[in-house]
Amino acid sequence: QVQLVESGGGLVQPGGSLRLSCAASGSIDTFTHMAWYRHAPGKERELVALITRGGTTNYAASVKGRFTISRDNTQNTVHLQMNSLKPEDTAVYYCNAKLLMTNYWGKGTLVTVSS
Repeated sequence: QVQLVESGGGLVQPGGSLRLSCAASGSIDTFTHMAWYRHAPGKERELVALITRGGTTNYAASVKGRFTISRDNTQNTVHLQMNSLKPEDTAVYYCNAKLLMTNYWGKGTLVTVSS
């Protein structure tokens, strides 16, 4: 059983930055991929950023150029650096990991972008 724990959410002004972290209970270099999703009120959950075991990254068009996903295999942690934040980035951000055929999820961390 994989456990994922997110941290780093909070309140930030538009244009500001936050860094989210996801600590995994297992060795992340065995996961097929790790990703960040977000769920905003009234909207469907969407994929924000993904990093494969091989290091390939993918981003939602809405965050490309502003967000960066990275991983630290020695700490079994994945980060999401979020810059130039906008009010529309407000959401609960969830960490996701895929191991074999199973997806695992964290409980989420709230990001609020507001002045």
